[in-house]
Amino acid sequence: MVAHSSLITIMEKAARKAAPKLRRDFGEVDALQVSRKGPADFVSNADRAAEATIVETLAHARPDWGLLLEEGGITEGKDGGRARWIVDPLDGTTNFLHGMPHFAISIAAEIDGEVVAGLIHQPLTGESFWAEKGAGAWLSDRRLRVSARRDLADCVIATGIPFRGHGDGAQFQAVLGAVIPEVAGVRRFGSAALDLAWVAAGRFDGYWETALSHWDVAAGILIVKEAGGFVSDFRGQDNMVARREIIAGNNFVQSKLHKLLAGALR
Repeated sequence: MVAHSSLITIMEKAARKAAPKLRRDFGEVDALQVSRKGPADFVSNADRAAEATIVETLAHARPDWGLLLEEGGITEGKDGGRARWIVDPLDGTTNFLHGMPHFAISIAAEIDGEVVAGLIHQPLTGESFWAEKGAGAWLSDRRLRVSARRDLADCVIATGIPFRGHGDGAQFQAVLGAVIPEVAGVRRFGSAALDLAWVAAGRFDGYWETALSHWDVAAGILIVKEAGGFVSDFRGQDNMVARREIIAGNNFVQSKLHKLLAGALR
């Protein structure tokens, strides 16, 4: 059994407590009551129920910590804002609501502005991808490493496609036009958290996307880095959250993707 801190234990407990309800609701997608919270951005009762379950577990374990929640917004902690949980209870909501089995729970622990632990749990497969700063990245008890491929012609790259009210379609078309001729394939599966987890696991060789929120990527960025990967914004800087853009992969793939994106966006 791989040793890890209490933070991972807490996150795993919270995710696995919320997962059964998500699985049950996924089997009854047609019966879900769904409301709109923005253009083509759906929120369901399943989101709210999962978030409430996760928050209950996290708050019980760390009552002084703050919260940054996709559905519930920001709750200041009692420790002067030093530590907080960052939670996306259902990353891939549109997939979920259309009966597509690709979605995840993402939880990160942030202390003094730095993410120190993260976990991404896929309720349908039971897979938990997790990492702690300086302790590596893991899939349950198996150590994760990013893909070792160096040639883009052999690589499968993940991305997110702009949709109604989200992202810059013209920018995406320019970047896609630059990337497609160079790679073995491009995939859009609809969950940023799982895209990053799969980069860490070597299932994807690289990834880029824009218009992301902190809760989409907080855990995934750490997991990729701890799996030996590199992550940056489109300028090659460590400013992914503020700029809401991300490129990830091993050092060779990430660098080559960065050059392609930079050239396409000049």
